[in-house]
Amino acid sequence: MAYIKSRKHAVARAVPHLSGAAAATLLALAAPAAFAQTGRALPEVRVQDSTAADYKTDTSANPKFTAPLVNTPQTIQVIKEQIIREQGATTLTEALRNTAGVGTFFLGENGNTNTGDAVFMRGFDSSSSIFVDGIRDLGSVSRDMFNIEQVEVVKGPSGTDVGRASPTGYINLVTKKPKLEDSFLGSLGFGSADYKRGSIDWNKSLSSANGIGAAFRLNAAMEDGGVPGRDFVKNKRTAIAPSIALGLNSPTRFYFDYLHVDQDNVPDGGVPTIGLPSYSNPDPVALGARRRSFLNYAAPVDPKNFYGTAYDFNKVTADMFTARVEHDFTPDVTLRNTTRYGKTKQDYMLTSFMLAGLAATGRPPAAGAAFLDTPIPGLPASWTVTRNSPTNKNQENTIFVNQTNVTAKFNTGSLSHSLSAGVELIREEQSSLGYFSPGATFNGKVVQNGAWPVANLYAPNPYVNGYNRMLSGADSKGVTNTVGLYAFDTVKLNEQWQITGGLRFDHYNTSFQSATLSTATTNPGLPVGTLVPSSLKLSDNLFTGKIGVVYKPAKNGSIYAAYGTSAQPPGGANFSLSAAGTGNSAARTDFLPQKAKTFEVGTKWDVLDDKLSLTGAVYRTDVTNEVVQDPTNTALYYQSGKKRVQGIELGVAGTITERWGMSAGFTTMDTKVQSGPNVTADGTNVLTYTPKNSFTAWTTYQFPFGLTVGGGARYNGKLHRGTDGAVGTPAYIDSYWVFDAMASYRINKNIDIQLNIANLFDKQYAAAINKSGYRYTPGTPRSAKITANFAF
Repeated sequence: MAYIKSRKHAVARAVPHLSGAAAATLLALAAPAAFAQTGRALPEVRVQDSTAADYKTDTSANPKFTAPLVNTPQTIQVIKEQIIREQGATTLTEALRNTAGVGTFFLGENGNTNTGDAVFMRGFDSSSSIFVDGIRDLGSVSRDMFNIEQVEVVKGPSGTDVGRASPTGYINLVTKKPKLEDSFLGSLGFGSADYKRGSIDWNKSLSSANGIGAAFRLNAAMEDGGVPGRDFVKNKRTAIAPSIALGLNSPTRFYFDYLHVDQDNVPDGGVPTIGLPSYSNPDPVALGARRRSFLNYAAPVDPKNFYGTAYDFNKVTADMFTARVEHDFTPDVTLRNTTRYGKTKQDYMLTSFMLAGLAATGRPPAAGAAFLDTPIPGLPASWTVTRNSPTNKNQENTIFVNQTNVTAKFNTGSLSHSLSAGVELIREEQSSLGYFSPGATFNGKVVQNGAWPVANLYAPNPYVNGYNRMLSGADSKGVTNTVGLYAFDTVKLNEQWQITGGLRFDHYNTSFQSATLSTATTNPGLPVGTLVPSSLKLSDNLFTGKIGVVYKPAKNGSIYAAYGTSAQPPGGANFSLSAAGTGNSAARTDFLPQKAKTFEVGTKWDVLDDKLSLTGAVYRTDVTNEVVQDPTNTALYYQSGKKRVQGIELGVAGTITERWGMSAGFTTMDTKVQSGPNVTADGTNVLTYTPKNSFTAWTTYQFPFGLTVGGGARYNGKLHRGTDGAVGTPAYIDSYWVFDAMASYRINKNIDIQLNIANLFDKQYAAAINKSGYRYTPGTPRSAKITANFAF
């Protein structure tokens, strides 16, 4: 797609983050309080000019990994806070630009639009496999990085680590914790599209003379701004995360964390794909000469256009409380217990559209149906598209978790062990309210809820009236209770050989209650639009495991071979179930869990005095129990489908010299449907929304006079969309390169100024496409942020 020039999200630095007047308010309130507590200035915190950025991490924050990363037989990338701050990444989606092959490539199905961190990893949707400090984080929301120490991207088998999960990996966000030091960090940023953001990170030590004590930490952020290159779309959020730690530097430690987030955004439904390469008219092929062939040569729309309405909104409220206690029985034995309660509410309305063609009769479809209307073919200014698909979501997710973990190091004869074992008790709930679509029928009568007027294709107007949002009673509630038991061990046979393995058992039960509006087909004996309740249950056990053999030819390197499994039961990703024997849903109660097996052979080396990490691996993941349709009886579906993704993964992270740091990754994903029909729109036998090749790099250099310069490059290969019968729409989006740049200058020991330029060469490109191909998300154009960072 040559028309679409690369555009990724702009970047600004955050040494935590705040906004405009709000930022100033937070800083004004927090700073005096910090100084007043002791009556003296906080010790200065300086960024040393003589040391390059350190992007390397030696160990995972997850206690389930029982060996240093260099000896862990699995691909794991850790994105540290420093690189997130340097790039000005403020959301998880932006932070994940540092991981090759991971991204939000899928816009949604038909008229629906994905929200939040809708992440694809190695060919599969991983948006339900996002964790915070090892506990699943529910809700399709955009996660802010203001309180994140590092992001751990674990590729490959995940079932043993976290239970039910995506077949190809998961993401774990590690939050900031109080420390026994005094510091006050803050930032104020401004940028393109009226971007304003501010943040603080205040840590206060309360230690006693013997070094044992408590600490308090407060992180907060505010942001308000539009989206570069997009009209009307905006992001507005505030977040605060206080935490306190007791007993630091003692055998028994307590941590209490609270997180509150408010978001008031205008969501983005994308823009029409008309005029893009490979687009042709959407009329049925059977119409022959009656098809509107002039649409094959139509001009593309302005990628800034907004096709929603002024009433569109996306409001999110999230609260999370976590309590953790740790006790060291000995220097080698530690017990941890973590309890968390979290609730996320999302109320959302987005006016979507589909540029469908003429009906099979050659005439326009029924009023209100998806349609690209061309009343005067030679006058494109008269063309319109129906805003026929208001997407409504009013959803609440809650989670209550108690985790107990013990880690121990011990010997049995000549063998040394590093053990991690535990039990997890989890209750997850998701409830949703249903709304009437325009012109719906309820109890045999048409609902008078109106409809949005059509939008001009090339000049849409969001300031319209027509549709009234009305609850339908078609609500749902899903509950999953899980008991998980696991054990991991790294056994050191000698100085050269180690074996790392783990086993996990999960017992889960899911209940799902819902009500649907009847149709003449589903319930012919009832008036159309009658509420029909249903209640479904499913209970089963999952067994997953992984094992790896590690050979160490030198202390600073390893060569390994590993195997592991994952499983995703029906309803495991969205808490919903479907009745047995009906339809193609993987959530049917008579279906087995989706299963995955991953093989990986790789090597890891810490070089340049252990300051630079080099990793390389070849992998293969086979996914089974995929749902496929019977080719002779389309009413029947079986779990005979098989998919495969395989490739290589290369990575580098750390410092090359004392002033030069680098983080980079490259991956290939050779995907294939091994059993079952092809899943792409053009029939190519690959998996959807998965680039075959992907590359990412970020590097910085610090000059001795306070100047730091940096830059990054990102490449994603061609993406194929799914198939749903849409005619004429692009079957893929083209590959693209994007380049970013950064420069910062330290004015004095307390202040530096940072400039970030995203998409330096203003490349146009499509960042995501929906399943039908009617809509795509334009990549962010060239944009800039300037940020003042403070450290005291």
